[in-house]
Amino acid sequence: MILDLTVIGLGIALSPVSLTPFLLILTSKRGVRNGAAFMLGWLVSLAAVVAVTLTITQDNPPKPSSAPSVTALVIKLLIGLVLIFFGVRQRRRMGRPKPPKKTPRWETGIDNMSMVFAFALAPLTQAWGMIAAGVTVIVNANLDSWQDDLALVLFCLVASSVVITLELVATFRPEAARAFTTTVRAWVEDHTDQVLVVLFLGLGLYLVASSIYYLATS
Repeated sequence: MILDLTVIGLGIALSPVSLTPFLLILTSKRGVRNGAAFMLGWLVSLAAVVAVTLTITQDNPPKPSSAPSVTALVIKLLIGLVLIFFGVRQRRRMGRPKPPKKTPRWETGIDNMSMVFAFALAPLTQAWGMIAAGVTVIVNANLDSWQDDLALVLFCLVASSVVITLELVATFRPEAARAFTTTVRAWVEDHTDQVLVVLFLGLGLYLVASSIYYLATS
């Protein structure tokens, strides 16, 4: 469980779809304050997913080879296949001219963004497909096991690691952070396609391989 949730958490943390809005906020006029609100919304949304999943399972994970356990593994396998599909599609689209995109309304007014809006924006930009993969693993968690407790904490921390790190740097080293964050933002914007391909294919292949292994050995 620890390995699965750590790998999935890394995918969430490095997703440029989620990081781009945060980087835009962090380099805006009220960056540190709204960045903190975004970070809090990010952590709350992840914690809520864990809490809801454990509530549904009632801290009673399905037994190996049972129908719920097999269903969770099949869903994880399907999510992996979907990620591989999107990775291959993204790879084929690289280098092709892209149609111009309309700037989102929230981005045009980012300097006047409220903390409440920044908080609400975080869960809206989460990598929910990857989080869904995490849910298929969390259903097997047992809070009576310290290893499972550690896995859940690591999942939330690893998935939030990049956001937390950038926010801390912006808070305690504001001058250095502005230049650094601007550089990171430019790199992410220039390499979004490549990062998505690596994330989709890498995480997708891992989920497929992991699911097949557990299905074969359960």
